[in-house]
Order: sequence, then structure tokens, then C-alpha cells
Amino acid sequence: MKMIQSMRWYGPKDPVSLLDIKQAGCEEVVTALHHVEPGQVWSSEDIEKHRGLIEAVGLKWTVVESLPVHEDIKKRNGNYKAYIENYKSSLINLSKHGIKVVTYNFMPILDWLRTDLSFETPTRARTLRFEKQAFSAFDLFILKRPNAENEYSTDEKERATEYFAALTDTEKEELNNACLQGLPGSMGIFSAGDVLALLDQYKNIDEDQLRNNLVAFIADIIDTAEVNNIKMAIHPDDPPFSVLGLPRIMSTENDAKFLIESVSNPSNGLCFCSGSYGVRAENDLPGMIQRLGSRIYFLHLRSVHREGNGNFHEANHLEGNANMVQLVQEAIKLMRKENRRIPMRPDHGHQMLDDLHKEVYHGYTAIGRLKALAELRGLETGLNALH
Repeated sequence: MKMIQSMRWYGPKDPVSLLDIKQAGCEEVVTALHHVEPGQVWSSEDIEKHRGLIEAVGLKWTVVESLPVHEDIKKRNGNYKAYIENYKSSLINLSKHGIKVVTYNFMPILDWLRTDLSFETPTRARTLRFEKQAFSAFDLFILKRPNAENEYSTDEKERATEYFAALTDTEKEELNNACLQGLPGSMGIFSAGDVLALLDQYKNIDEDQLRNNLVAFIADIIDTAEVNNIKMAIHPDDPPFSVLGLPRIMSTENDAKFLIESVSNPSNGLCFCSGSYGVRAENDLPGMIQRLGSRIYFLHLRSVHREGNGNFHEANHLEGNANMVQLVQEAIKLMRKENRRIPMRPDHGHQMLDDLHKEVYHGYTAIGRLKALAELRGLETGLNALH
């Protein structure tokens, strides 16, 4: 039994076409209606049109990534009740068109965060990197978040000051753009003013409150998901620790366990991202698949290299700190045990070869993900042949 092999597609404006994904050997695409504002209903007509584009090249669409959760829902104030009803309507409409898994996250304000979108590897390919010192410099001297200095030690502030002083104007702009990268599927950049205004709205929300809001949200929608045969799959925090003073509540095995135990409905599940969870050394990745596998409905397979001091970068898929052989082996065992195929996509491929000269969605180039998918397919085929 094999994983359902797919790639993420950002829609008609994606530099990586559906034919590119088909030629890579994928069965499906993982995608979303990126043109619809968070909180608005995904109409049946829009979903059908999007699915038509995919099926026209012989691919399938059964996994959504992502159906965004509006900030009012995360804060549980403002118009959150209306946005929850809209979310339910979107789930119903998605079910009508064959969607089986809906991925989402509960990270406040920002999605995945890196300080360098073009970190050069020894082969001169480019990858994504997070450097804690660089982020501290951004926080203190570019964003100028109120009272941020109280969250850093004297040594950390001195290092950040030295780091920022050594940057050229161009490097400062690149750091700003990396840290304020727009939502996935967008080439846009958030403004510092927008982020500061949103941060102010979270000043009274700590981890416990955000965790309670997440549980309440899932409790509100899970019956709708179940009736419509949709599995909800939450993506972990990326990076899996607090940034900008914001709470992070989906960073560890205990976080994932808490959520699935708080809402026992089997439609409440996980997107297992080995890269996000893998940034924290205490997360036992193979063990998490063993212990949480019955609630894992989507796999993001990637590996990070933990550099120390909170720094990390995206490694090649068969390298870095994730033992990909063990992870794929555990996925195979899980599928055989439960007699089901799990959707999988390679995540955050390196920018390499011809893609070095193209405008791309960082982490989602064609060739880097093709290489990753080929490695993962070969690994899975070999492991299946051995057992």
C-alpha cells in the first residue's frame, strides 16, 4: 500500500503548472481557493471551477490546503460566530466536490516564518532558513514591536544590535521582506503597521486562551465535518516556538495529543509535518506516527537541519535531522494496519538548476520538489519491496 503522492498547487498563477505536477508522477494536487479572502464562503461554483482545471489534466483533488481560519475565530471575538458559520458552509460545499481532507492552522497573524528565503547551500542551491539572531534584529530594529526588548536577554540584545549594524540597506530590506512574507500562494508582503496592529489585538491572549479558542472552534465545526465525510487536519506551528510574543499551541506531541483528546470525534485530526515538528529535538517523529497515527490524515514530509541556538534550515529530504527512512517505514506500517492510503506531499524543496533563474514561490519550486518526490517515491518503493 502506497501513500497518495501529490504536490501543492497555488492555482492558475502558480509558476509550476498542473502539467508539471502531472509529469512529476503525482496522482493528486493539494490546493485551495487562494483568491478568496479568509472568512468568506468558498462557493460551490468556485470549487467546481477549480476542480475542473485539475481534472482536465488527469489529476485529482481530495485534500485542501488550506481553508484559512479568520483571526476573529482565533481570538474568539468580533464576527467570529459568522465566520464559523461561513467555515461550515465551505466544508459542506467542499464535500459536494469530493474533498476528503481539509488542512488548516491556528497560528496567529503569520503563517510559516523564515529570516532568509534564499539561503545558499554548499551546492549553491537555495533553501529557507530561520536565524534567531536575525529575527531578534528584525523584531527590535525593523518592526520595533513595543516592549520587545523586555523579552530578550542583555546578551541577545547586544548580539542583535551588532548583527543589525552590519547589515546593508539591501540586506535590511531582504530581512524585512522575508519576515513579513505574505500568506502561502501570495507574492505579497505584510506591512509592519498591519502586523503591529494585529499584535495589539492579541496582547491579552496567552497560550491557554488560544488553546481554549482552538478547542472551541473545532467543537463548533466538527459535526459538520463528520456528517460531510471530511477529516480536519491541523498543521503544526512553523517554527514551533513563540515569535513576536505570540502564543504557539501546536508545536509538540503533547499539543497534538491534547487537541485530539479534547475533541474525540475521529474527524478531528492532524497534518503531520515532519519539518515543523522536527525543529524541536524533543519531538520523537517516528514515535509520534506510532502513537498518533490513527488521527494523521495528511503527511508533509521534509527534513530540517537544526544548527543550534534556535537556528535551522531546510535540508535535503533524505538528510538533516529527520530520519526519513524511519518516517516512511512508520507511514507504511500505519497504512497497512488501518487499510487506508494517506495523502503525502514533499514540502519546501530547494531552489535549484533552472529554477534559480525564475520567479518562484519560495519553497515551492518545481525541480526541488520533483527531486524530493523522486527520493520519497524510491524510498517507499524500496521499503515496500523489503516487507
